[in-house]
Amino acid sequence: MSEIQNKLSDFKKKSNIIVNEFANKSLPTKLNRTTSGLEKYSGSWGAKQIAHLLRRTTFGAKKENLQTLKNKTLDEAIDLLLQPQNKPLPPVNYYQATYADPNGIALGETWINSAYGDGTVNFYRRNGLRYWWIGLILNQPISISEKMTLFWHNLLATETNEYDDARYAYLYSSLLRSFAIGNYKTLIKEITLNPAMLKYLNGYLNTKTAPDENYARELQELFTLGKGPDSNYTEDDVKQAAKILTGWKINTSNPPSSYFDLTRHDTSNKIFSSFYNFKVIQGRNNSSAGTDELNDLINMIFSQDEVAKYICRRLYRWFIYYVIDNNAEQNIIIPLAQIFRNNNYEIKPVLETLLKSAHFFDPLNMGCMIKSPIDMTIGLSREYDILFPNSTDLVKQYRGWQHLTEISNAMAQNIGDPPNIAGWPAYYQEPQFYEIWINSDTLPKRNAFSDAVISKNGYNRNSVKLIIEPILLVDKFANPSDPNLLISEALETIYAIDVTQTQIAFMKSILLSNQSSDHYWTDAWNLYKANPTNATYKEQVNSRLQSFFKQMMNLAEYQLS
Repeated sequence: MSEIQNKLSDFKKKSNIIVNEFANKSLPTKLNRTTSGLEKYSGSWGAKQIAHLLRRTTFGAKKENLQTLKNKTLDEAIDLLLQPQNKPLPPVNYYQATYADPNGIALGETWINSAYGDGTVNFYRRNGLRYWWIGLILNQPISISEKMTLFWHNLLATETNEYDDARYAYLYSSLLRSFAIGNYKTLIKEITLNPAMLKYLNGYLNTKTAPDENYARELQELFTLGKGPDSNYTEDDVKQAAKILTGWKINTSNPPSSYFDLTRHDTSNKIFSSFYNFKVIQGRNNSSAGTDELNDLINMIFSQDEVAKYICRRLYRWFIYYVIDNNAEQNIIIPLAQIFRNNNYEIKPVLETLLKSAHFFDPLNMGCMIKSPIDMTIGLSREYDILFPNSTDLVKQYRGWQHLTEISNAMAQNIGDPPNIAGWPAYYQEPQFYEIWINSDTLPKRNAFSDAVISKNGYNRNSVKLIIEPILLVDKFANPSDPNLLISEALETIYAIDVTQTQIAFMKSILLSNQSSDHYWTDAWNLYKANPTNATYKEQVNSRLQSFFKQMMNLAEYQLS
């Protein structure tokens, strides 16, 4: 870690230059970026488009994934990305050598159905849940599932540090993952009664004698209707919704669950405003009152057109760009919202339409997003084929995932713990949005991490080293002995936008060791390949590739997706 810290000051001047490009930006009052719409994309289907698709729907354009999709049509690629995924294996005890589990859960066994234990073991489990989640993202197949799970985590945010029970965290993350490309209306019902959400927003404290409006407010303001011009629910609507949600409690058994207590429920009729057409939700006084009134509340909310438009706007900012101009609203958001409603709030048809659209592949929508910290750290690890410890050594495997978790957290994105119920500011804070990710603190940390993993010693901590092996990486290229083809293929994989000829010339000079003829690289590479055990030949190639990829990752363009 000291090596990382020592490098931070070296990046300060350079980072300030790049940060200034993003900071203090005021958007034009009338901004029309592109006129493309949801008509099916019919342009070129090559490496550039495939890499764009992978960056936006997974984490990084992994080389082997690029190769797989090159053999598929656009329709086949989208179908593959939208295939439902099997439920992953749960997190396990990785901490036994540090702290003996008081419930007797052995190393490698899962704790998800065990008792809470004590504060110390819960601390290890809670951290392990985050590491496990990062591991799932790191090792994802060609699937949109993990990107959508993180989307729902940002939209339906909770903080493990607040509700403080690792078992709740597992149930929460599993729920989001199971509905990654499922029905949003059903997800809202399920998340309402999820123990993590009940605890986080005080739903378990909401009673007829002491109504708590916390969840009722966020249900409308953040989870379904948003704050748009057509979202005109009232303060009294929040109060009425809170009454409907009274009586739910948490059963802390193993696994935890929610249950309804009629004695704590407000059985009166709930009368809503003109926004909801003065809807009256009948109060019930029976064992199914909680479920029945909740269903009525959700049906009432989802009958508003604004729900579909709000969720489609959130999807747009997640997958396309943060500026929603008039064209985007009229030609993308409104028709997508209609598809959403027509399919009873199934998210898959919306994603399928958007990802196959001309708008998604519009050149103005490619390379226009700044990578989130999780996108940056995990995308880098996947694109550069960094080798992580496997399950034969659980402790080291979790430590490897821990590295990425902590590095992402240092860059302002802590999985499992967004800063508040609104999620990460980069997805809602105007006018900067994604530009919030880049500042004088976070950019040096990004550069320090990329420099460390491409260095001779790698990122080395707690007996786990994360390191890019550049020779192994380029050995998978079509013709690594040709510096021009090597650079072209590297740019195709690593960069989301084109770079200047001056930048390419500089990269080439690194491979040529500042010589003028291509054979200075070709000869060095061929000598190494003919004599792979020769340390001198290997070092000549390896050191040039390290400098080459370090330069690629230090350019501002690398921060774009």
